[in-house]
Amino acid sequence: MIFTSEQVSCGHPDKICDQISDAIVTECLRHDRNSRVAAECLIKDYNIVIAGEISSKHEPDYNLLVSEVLKRIGLEDTDKYKVTVLISKQSEDIAIGVDGNKGAGDQGMMFGYATRETPEFLPIPYAVATHTLKLLREIKSPMLLPDAKSQVSFDYDTGRITTFLISTQHKEEFTVEDIKPIVEAVMETAAADYGLNTDFERLINPTGRFVIGSSFADSGLTGRKVIADTYGGMCRHGGGAFSGKDPTKVDRSGAYMARKIAKDIVRLEYAERCEVQLAYAIGVAEPVSVAVECFGTEHVPIDFIEEHIKGSYDMTPTGIIKALKLLDVDYNEVSTYGHFGKEHLPWEE
Repeated sequence: MIFTSEQVSCGHPDKICDQISDAIVTECLRHDRNSRVAAECLIKDYNIVIAGEISSKHEPDYNLLVSEVLKRIGLEDTDKYKVTVLISKQSEDIAIGVDGNKGAGDQGMMFGYATRETPEFLPIPYAVATHTLKLLREIKSPMLLPDAKSQVSFDYDTGRITTFLISTQHKEEFTVEDIKPIVEAVMETAAADYGLNTDFERLINPTGRFVIGSSFADSGLTGRKVIADTYGGMCRHGGGAFSGKDPTKVDRSGAYMARKIAKDIVRLEYAERCEVQLAYAIGVAEPVSVAVECFGTEHVPIDFIEEHIKGSYDMTPTGIIKALKLLDVDYNEVSTYGHFGKEHLPWEE
């Protein structure tokens, strides 16, 4: 089986929006731990629209936050961006269920996944694709610009990378032939870091040119890269995005807890691969269901694993927030290059 996963860089337009939304979440929680945040962002050209619902004692300086994010990414002409803010308060109907009943802020199902394939307990093609874009960013080549995408095709039968693709934005005065040696070196390093072959098919900017990028080549929206945020498509996804949401939203906190549980199951050697689904009803604290799939790799009965989960974890929104210290997380750290696999994060420990 050949399986393909992709990743996108911090300069991708959707990721620009995720970073702005998570900067807002972090800023609000830093000043008011009871903040309720659902912040969406849209970007096109120099226009940025922030919309959503926020109930907080702190009102962010949206222009300052946006400017800080854009500069951190390395975008040019950051003073030209125009920010429009369309924010109202969280619905009181939702607040009754969350604040009064300590329940979930919405219905929905979340998936967590772990596999023994890599040190990060992530699928190989996804881990390599993500690692690649981090390396590409770290070299700080004067020829390259912030927008980039990577894609890795991995043959699970032979344990080899078959095709490696990187599309990276570059300055107008350079050509694909100019950047090719740099990009190929990054591909080879990323593969070698995981002990994999380097004799794969190499695709670098297949269109031949990538000068116009980010919000000038495409529009961007918060939450549109949920597969790049998670497991590269190897695991099912409940549909809810993470960025822009405070941890009372189970789309975020439930997915983090599901990942921790799945990773713990693999670390305990109960299975080689594990997928955990949690499902919630609005205003209800306990999950309405907990499901486990180990794809035939389990070393103990699934019933035993399910009972272990139910007896070992507080899966209420309040319990998750407390156990994973989600009010203290800097969500700027997860708004790019995936929400999982970063060892210092509490759901990865």
